[in-house]
Amino acid sequence: MAMQNFSLERVKTPTGMMLLVSDDEQRLRALDWEDHEERMQKLLRRHYGEAVALKEVSRPSAARRALEAYFAGDMNALDDLKTATNGTDFQRAVWKGLRRIPVGQAISYGTLAERVGRPKASRAVGLANGSNPIAVVVPCHRVIGANGSLTGFGGGIERKRWLLDHERKHVDSAR
Repeated sequence: MAMQNFSLERVKTPTGMMLLVSDDEQRLRALDWEDHEERMQKLLRRHYGEAVALKEVSRPSAARRALEAYFAGDMNALDDLKTATNGTDFQRAVWKGLRRIPVGQAISYGTLAERVGRPKASRAVGLANGSNPIAVVVPCHRVIGANGSLTGFGGGIERKRWLLDHERKHVDSAR
């Protein structure tokens, strides 16, 4: 397998330092918090094999500018961000479904399973959700338990709560 060369940026956010990985075409490949770098590296290896090289860059990418705008309150900033992932067809269908959840709203795993045409696959949807390499942009934080509880989130429940509150606050203020 050929070496995959990606750019790495460190972005300060209200939820902690984030690591942003993009390719030469400015497509976002991975996004995670610095304290979860090991998990991000594991997902990169799972999707691209061992042949991944990350080069730190200081010039802000389009993804970085969009992420900073999102955290500053622009809830539409991530909508048109180009991404590229190497998940399975099912995972990519789930991640596409996640991007269709409106800002400021949350749905259950079961509802997401129905929306991706697999109504009995809520567990598989949960696993695909957990393998999402680009948190926030592919808003896995918008998926909650059937009873409305905040359940698993790779960045931690407190970050999930913060992201949901941030979105609701800015969606409500825009109305």
